Amino acid sequence: MYLNRKSAQSQYSQTLKAIFMVAFWAAASLWSGPVRAADGPSLTAVTVADGLQHPWAVAFLPDGRFLVTERPGRLRVVASDGRLGPPVAGLPRAAAGGQGGLLDVVLDTGFARNRRLYFCFAEPASEGGGNSTALASATLSQDASTLQDVKILFSQQPKVASSLHFGCRIVQAPDGNLFLALGERYHRKDDAQTLDNHHGKVVRIQPDGGVPADNPLRQRSGALPEIWSWGHRNPQGAAWGPDGRLWVHEHGPQGGDEINRPEPGRNYGWPVVTHGENYGGGKIGEGTAKPGMEPPLHSWVPSIAPSGMAFLTSERYGTAWKGSLFVGSLKFGRLHRLEVRDGKVLREERLLEDLGERIRDVRQGPDGWLYLLTDSPRGRLLRLQPSTLPAAR
Repeated sequence: MYLNRKSAQSQYSQTLKAIFMVAFWAAASLWSGPVRAADGPSLTAVTVADGLQHPWAVAFLPDGRFLVTERPGRLRVVASDGRLGPPVAGLPRAAAGGQGGLLDVVLDTGFARNRRLYFCFAEPASEGGGNSTALASATLSQDASTLQDVKILFSQQPKVASSLHFGCRIVQAPDGNLFLALGERYHRKDDAQTLDNHHGKVVRIQPDGGVPADNPLRQRSGALPEIWSWGHRNPQGAAWGPDGRLWVHEHGPQGGDEINRPEPGRNYGWPVVTHGENYGGGKIGEGTAKPGMEPPLHSWVPSIAPSGMAFLTSERYGTAWKGSLFVGSLKFGRLHRLEVRDGKVLREERLLEDLGERIRDVRQGPDGWLYLLTDSPRGRLLRLQPSTLPAAR
């Protein structure tokens, strides 16, 4: 009788826990209320859209609608009133599973003229198994229902059997060239230090998939010409800074998340140097610094699991926040604001600590507001506003 009663109590407890979690996420997906920065203005996370399945990236169409990727392999158009359109047709098949699937999307700087966009995804091998991160271009039809002229511009090599560490953030520089941040696929971390593969690298290509003539390793024997920098772990945030430089952040292991400004032909250390340690404890590599390896501009110990990154160039939140770098946290479900000057992080502030949702993407919209995506089976697109403004959908 005691064992039966104990089993029944355990089942009852698990049932209550399941009910609580369902109720929590249902409430979270509908809530849009004020949250307060540590020492900044009172803010409101306004729900623009919900019901998105593990959304990963958002881009802004000129007509006020949004393009949102869902990790299982769908691209959706979201109306300004939050209505979700049907999946856009024409996407290649993605290896959806684990951390893989359809990931980043950005519009070409000439989108208003050419309707071109770029997206990256976990690309399955055509034969032999495995997968890798791929970058593609496409033209969005005038009615935004279909991708046309899809072209694979770059495929990370080699493909491996892994569902982890795809990286996959895209930045288009003012000269039109594309940067793509790539993970080292977790089980292949030592590849991040060798130049005959694309694992743990930032690569730079032309919009047609060609290799720019001034790429740093183009003339180096044994090195892949697309490589811009190496020694990265799993970059899931990238942005073009007001300083005219590429900024990238990456996941560390247990601790040691980093912000870097990848320079051409430079080594950023992983897994030889890191401020993190093995999961469960234990040293990785040779320490936290080594000659010839670039130190991070900023690191987090413990890890915040960063994803998404944007510089604020507008004055929507006042002049004090203009120029700040905003980074989402998956682990703690909050937003980090970093004051930066001359390539240095001077101060860090935690925002939205009561949000309680994994922040996957952070972007500044054409209207100057910050937009966030929350990563869950019913993820949300949020607009961040001062609470003194009307929080209408």
